[in-house]
Amino acid sequence: MKYRAMIKQVDDWWIGWLLDLPGVNAQEKTRDELITSLETGAQDMLETNVPFEPEAKMTTIEIPDPQWGERAIVAPY
Repeated sequence: MKYRAMIKQVDDWWIGWLLDLPGVNAQEKTRDELITSLETGAQDMLETNVPFEPEAKMTTIEIPDPQWGERAIVAPY
């Protein structure tokens, strides 16, 4: 799966968050460590047990890739 990440360097730190998974964010000393932390956070979020309402069932839905990627400004990192 692919998720959109906002990342930036602030002083000696790299910070980032996933736009598509609220609550997944990280701060690391290098860009590579940041990406790894965001990947781990996303995996943890998606694998967390979710309590269900009585008689509710979990399902998945297919959502087409958005067109934003064709016109997005990509940072040269």
